[in-house]
Formats: sequence, C-alpha cells, structure tokens
Amino acid sequence: MTKSINHHLIPDTQHYRQTDTFAAAGMSTPSSPFKDLTFPANVYAHVLSLQEDKATDLHYGLFENDKTSLSTAQQFSTNLLMARLPLPPCRILQVDVGLGTTFSLLRQHGYDVHGITADIQQLKYIQKSLGPEAAVSHHSLETFTAEPGSFDAVLFQESAQYIEPLLIFKKAMDLLTLSGDLIIIDEFALKYDSVGISRLHLLQDIIELAGRFGFELLEHLDLSTMAAPTLDHLLRMTTTHRRSLLQDLALNTEQLQQLDESNRNHRNQYASGHHGYALLHFRKKSLPKWRLQLLGKNHIPAMLGLFKDTFHHDMTPAAWQWKYGSNLSHQVGAWLGDKLIAHYGGVGRKILFFGQPQMAVQICDVMVDTNERGILTRRGPFFLTTATFLERFIGYGKPYLVGFGFPNERHMKIAERHGLYATVGRMTEFSWSTRSRFPLWGTRLHLISHDQTSLTKATVNQCWQRMAKDLQNAIAGVRDWEYVLHRYLNHPQQRYQVILVKSRFSPRARGILVLRFDPEGCEILDLIAPLAEIPLLITHARRLAGLQGAARVFCRITENFARHFAVTGGTQQSVNIHIPANTWSDGPSSETLKDRWWLMSGDKDFR
Repeated sequence: MTKSINHHLIPDTQHYRQTDTFAAAGMSTPSSPFKDLTFPANVYAHVLSLQEDKATDLHYGLFENDKTSLSTAQQFSTNLLMARLPLPPCRILQVDVGLGTTFSLLRQHGYDVHGITADIQQLKYIQKSLGPEAAVSHHSLETFTAEPGSFDAVLFQESAQYIEPLLIFKKAMDLLTLSGDLIIIDEFALKYDSVGISRLHLLQDIIELAGRFGFELLEHLDLSTMAAPTLDHLLRMTTTHRRSLLQDLALNTEQLQQLDESNRNHRNQYASGHHGYALLHFRKKSLPKWRLQLLGKNHIPAMLGLFKDTFHHDMTPAAWQWKYGSNLSHQVGAWLGDKLIAHYGGVGRKILFFGQPQMAVQICDVMVDTNERGILTRRGPFFLTTATFLERFIGYGKPYLVGFGFPNERHMKIAERHGLYATVGRMTEFSWSTRSRFPLWGTRLHLISHDQTSLTKATVNQCWQRMAKDLQNAIAGVRDWEYVLHRYLNHPQQRYQVILVKSRFSPRARGILVLRFDPEGCEILDLIAPLAEIPLLITHARRLAGLQGAARVFCRITENFARHFAVTGGTQQSVNIHIPANTWSDGPSSETLKDRWWLMSGDKDFR
C-alpha cells in the first residue's frame, strides 16, 4: 500500500477530515454524506459505515482468529496498548488522538490525559463529541511544549510512522519523568533490500535510536500476523460495496481499482516480511550525556561557532544557506547541555548510478568539539552522529541510496574501526606546466555567467549528456546546468571561471572547464565533456594559466579514471584522500561501489 492510502480506518462521520499527506491530493466528493473527507478517506468512511454500521477507530485491528470482526480487532489493539500503562493516577500525552476513542477510554479509566492533533478537523470533531473542555490541543509533536517531566507516559497509536524519529525520542526524553513509559504501536519496515524510499521507519533503527536517548526496551511484540488481515478486510469491503461506493461518492472505477491494487501491494509487503506491525514499550532509564537532534535554521549560530572552532575560519550565514538551505540537505548534531559539540552534515546530490538516476548525499562538515574528541568509542559523539545519520538517511529505503565524502585520515580510520565506512576509492593529483599563450585555432572559448541565455543552458546540458554516456558503468554526480549554476556561478563567496570550449568553424560544443586561480596555481575543479575531449580541455587550461601568470595547472580525480589524464603527459602523485562508502546501514555493497566513482576537486571543494 502506498502512503496515499492511510492505514488508519476512517470514521463514520462527516465532520472528520483525513490528514494523510497523499490523501489530500485526492478528489473530494461534495455531494456525498462524507463531503468533508478526501479520497481515499471518504471511501473507507463510507465502506465501514456500510459494513459495520460504525467506525470509531482509525487504526489497524489485531485479529485473534478469522471470525473476529474488524471493530473487535481494533478494540483488542487498544486494550493491548492500555495494558502497558502504569496504573492511575498517571499523566499521559497521546500524540494524534484520531477520533478520540482511546483518549476517551483513558479518561474513563481515571487517567489524566492530554491529547494533541495537528488536524483542526480532528480537534473540532472531538470538541463536538467529547465537549469543548476535552484536554486536546491543536499541536503537532514538534510545536507542542510542556514543562520537562510533565508526563508519566507518552503514547503513539499509529502516529509514529509519520513523525521524524529523532523528534519522537527527543520530545519523549524531555516530556517524560525518569522511569516514564514510551509506548508505540505501529507499522514498521522490517527490512530494506531494494532501491526506493520507504514511508515506514525501519524497526531496528528505531530500537537503536531509543537506546541513544537513554530509553530501555522493555517489550517488543511482533503483531504482524495479527494485523495483516486488516488489509484483507479492506479489500473485501471495497469489493462487496463497490456499487454503493461508486454511486454514493461519485467515484470512477479506476480510482477504486488503484486503491485495491495499492492495498494488495501492501499486503504483499507483509507476506514477504518487508513490512510488519509491532508494539514497542520503552522506559526512560537515564539522561544521555549527549543529546541528538536534527539541526534547522535556528541552530545556525551554534553550527557556525563549532565550525570556526574546528576549522579556524568562518563560514558565513550565506554560505550555510547555499550549502544546507535546500530541503535535500540534512544535519545531525550532538549537544552537551546547551552547547553543540558535534556535527555531521550531508548535502543532497543527483547522481547517475551505473546509468540510472539516483540520489546521493555528500558528507561534509564532520566536526567534534576539541574537548570531546578523545571519546572515540561507540558511545562517543562522533559515532553517535555518524551512525544516526547513516541509519536515518543512507541506504535502501532511505532518501539517499549512497553517500560519499572526503574524510581526513583520522576520521576514516575511526569510521572503519567502528564498521561505519569502507574505502571504495582514492584521489590522485595531476600537475602540468603552463603552455604557450597562442590560441588553438580550431576552437574558441566562451566565458559562461549565471545570466546566460537558454541556448547556453542547452549547450551545458548537451555536454553533460555526452559525458554521461561515457559513464554508464560508473557513479557520477550530475553536472547539468542546474548544478553548474548553483555549485559554481551562484557560490556566495568564491568566483570561478566556467568556460565553454567550442569548435571554431561549427556550433559544436567540445566541453566545459571550471577553473580556480589561487597561489598554488590554476586548479581544474571540474570537466564536463566526453572523456575523449579531456586532453583538449587540459591544453586550454594550461594556455589560460599561462595567460594569467599561474605557476602550474593541477587537478584531482579518482584513481580509477587516472588513465584519461595520464595521456596528457602530466605528473601524477598520490594524495591521502579516501572515498568512503556506508557500511552501517543496508545498501549497495562496498564491492559494488569500489573504484566506480568519478569525483574531482569540484565535488569536494566548498571554499
């Protein structure tokens, strides 16, 4: 089942609007009794009212046998959850109250419960059914605040799957008393072994992360077999009541077919063991020395301060925005009290992965406060931030299929020792003397700026497309116009020369050069061209370096592509720069990635 079909079952009411992200993209049915629901919420609401005359819960049922009704199975699930709670009096926070059924039961049993919901329609429904005095507020978990230690238990009843895991445990750590209970009953991914992004959190990652926040796992119940029949019930109900659904909700046959197909696919994920259902009961046992958190814009000053202390030069807010401002980039930090003492950043990058488009993440700004660097164990801040980032973002089922970076020798050795990284490549450096200033008559040069015409944009893209054909058996970052514009032309501090090399007597583009001049000489940061054009581009770089009085021309390239540069007669020397691969979370093996990256200085440099 795709995320467009929320696994919550929808209530028999016209006052509730399903909040699932993808459901909101569906069509509304203003002529139906469920006019406030969106597709497919309206389908589930109506079919449950037809099948069972009521729908009081939004969650999966747990079936004891094949004669159990869906409503009975849902009640069994709620009873299982409530049985894990400490006896009242007890202060409980319920995250996402749904229709308020569990919330109401908790109140009836004498619990002091506060519920939160990010959906204003949920709030209106509960206030109407339970009264305006019901202790439910319009908050997401992120925006909800209370005094530290305000609750004895925090409950997630099929709401955790939609919330960032780092936020779940950070908030629970702050809001719970010591020895407080965190109870999650939900769907999880049990394994990732193929390309694509899963909407479900990996169960083992959740358990590992809980431990890093000081939570002890008291109980793990695998409920997959009991929960899976819920999907069969949904499929039977939509088949049985298809005519009514089509007529009453003004749907078309294709919509219901897609809904059923999605449910069948999700059922297959249960059958294959990729998805499952579980109850996790944690207890807050201790306060961790270092607190993990995703960084946002409000943490920029702390990050910039740690950056300066680590690298002894400034990163400006504009440079931070250029690097991390995109929603494709992420940062994990470790805090000691109110001080950021470790940082692990990643910048999203479109790549070609053996000819197929994928997403990678470039690891950068790996920093640990000088006072904490001696702690290099699996409980130290370097390990905590690295392992958490890899689990959360890299591998099968994650936002990025692979990661890459350029760690220093010390970080690489530590990461390898802890099983976080493996070396899959190395950089090498070529150096050339400058050449005559006389032009090469068969070609001409054109300096590219950020305000180029669409014709130049098309030319850059054509150069990349021709290069990509030569890299079908490699892994390379996409070098199209969008990338060139952001990476080089819109850099907030540095100025690069982006040069188009064209044939003099035809419109044919030969390739793109990206150069930077500094006291070391003229550095070729990037090349965008068919590999056969590399000698020509290097010749032009050497001539331009001579024109500007540079001492030499040099570039860095992954060793596996060194032969394309060696034919130019340059001097080659080793540089102590490793290319790492993630070995901590499941993804493409390091053997698959070994000596496959095309990386140059421009992929590394952020100056």
